[in-house]
Amino acid sequence: MCIFKGSGVAIITPFHKDGTINFPMLKKLIDFHCENSTDAIIICGTTGESAALTDEEKIACYKAAVEYTAGRIPVIAGTGTNATFHAIRLTKAAQEAGVDGLLIVTPYYNKTTQEGLIAHYTALSKETSLPIIMYNVPSRTGLNMSADTAAYLINTIDNIVGIKEASGNISQVAKIMALTHGRADLYSGNDDQIVPILSLGGKGVISVLANIAPKDAHDICDSYFNGDLNHSLELQLKALPLIEQLFCEVNPIPVKKAMHYIGYEVGDPRLPLIKLSERNCKKLLDAMNEYGI
Repeated sequence: MCIFKGSGVAIITPFHKDGTINFPMLKKLIDFHCENSTDAIIICGTTGESAALTDEEKIACYKAAVEYTAGRIPVIAGTGTNATFHAIRLTKAAQEAGVDGLLIVTPYYNKTTQEGLIAHYTALSKETSLPIIMYNVPSRTGLNMSADTAAYLINTIDNIVGIKEASGNISQVAKIMALTHGRADLYSGNDDQIVPILSLGGKGVISVLANIAPKDAHDICDSYFNGDLNHSLELQLKALPLIEQLFCEVNPIPVKKAMHYIGYEVGDPRLPLIKLSERNCKKLLDAMNEYGI
């Protein structure tokens, strides 16, 4: 059984003005998602600025997300780093915190070979009993996990259950599903490709859009699963202009500004990320107004 089906929010990490994590706001955001049909919380992912958090902060976020969801929806912890021993340490801490699953990105900066990816994920899988979703995002990491590598890991390691695919390469995604005979728990890592991924047997999306439009992100998936393909496609296409503005600058710069516009004071991104530029603030706000948020 997959960890979740539908829309998992790649939730932002809210900060106070002094830059510390705003845990009361995180609780408020998790309640917002539980009340608006989000199907899972993904904590400390890319959108949660994991690269700018200390290990202590990440572990505190894992524990807080488990506490605040109180079993209402699954919690998936981002525990990937570019050093295997470090990712193992965070993975063990996340399991101890009580999360339901793990999202583990491919190593970045130092990167590795395809054989190195197999060794990396194999080592991680041996240190946890939790289900693992691998995360392929070449635009961030400079490393693409091939379809053959992804399928090998999913087919041979019991607790590696699937992949968040953000390569944008639909042909590669189709090959993963063919090589795993459709058994991979596949999630779209791109909000503009939810329906195409679902059409290949996907289980849903790990979404930036869901931060500000949780019900719609859920409904794109739910409508598809219930056979209302026209409504699913209608919602997907309607969201495209907004999605474009949510990625007009490096994620999560725009979505943090969007959260401010809908009334959540989540603070600014941590350096080296900065505030959304004035020229894009208007474009984002116009897109949100046009969308109806």
